Amino acid sequence: MSDLSNYRKSYEKSELSENKIPEDPINLFHKWFYETEEFGTIEEVNAMTVSTIGIDGFPKNRVVLLKKFNEEGFIFYTNYNSEKGKAIAKNPNVCLSFFWPSVERQVIIKGIAEKTSAAQSDNYFSSRPDGSKLGAIVSNQSEIIPSREFLDNELKELEKKMLGSEIERPAHWGGFLIRPIEVEFWQGRPNRLHDRIRYKLKDDYSWQIDRLAP
Repeated sequence: MSDLSNYRKSYEKSELSENKIPEDPINLFHKWFYETEEFGTIEEVNAMTVSTIGIDGFPKNRVVLLKKFNEEGFIFYTNYNSEKGKAIAKNPNVCLSFFWPSVERQVIIKGIAEKTSAAQSDNYFSSRPDGSKLGAIVSNQSEIIPSREFLDNELKELEKKMLGSEIERPAHWGGFLIRPIEVEFWQGRPNRLHDRIRYKLKDDYSWQIDRLAP
């Protein structure tokens, strides 16, 4: 057994005070996101973990890429027939999390998932490189396949078929909008006494702000 008890780090880069934050969590997320991007040590600042309750009853996490966020929520794109797509169709309660170790920050978002409009999905799909478009069509995401060669051959055949043609979005591929109901901001602090500020959506759609013990 590997003993990792001596893996220790002191978090000292910043602090988070409820006296210096906006009333809306999206505004604070915007600030943290672009501060992290400007810090310059994280290759994909928009990488996030999506957690769902699977159709088998087990939770499952996977990393996807955030493609848009605004006052409505957070958007990513996927195959609706994938494992995560089927899980969300059965239970739209999901959790997103961002971990930015270089700035010693985490953001955890509980929310309700819904499909984006066909127009939104079409607009994003049209912006993708042709290779990514074809990949979305050829891959029956989460299904068992016989080999990597099978997948590569399917892509080659599709490339020949679609040569010179416009590549349209398949109906089973599109976006999910996660509308947040709770957003927690975590800032590492010394002595494991980390700052945790939670925004919780109220019935009148304002946000209750609380500090949580670390």
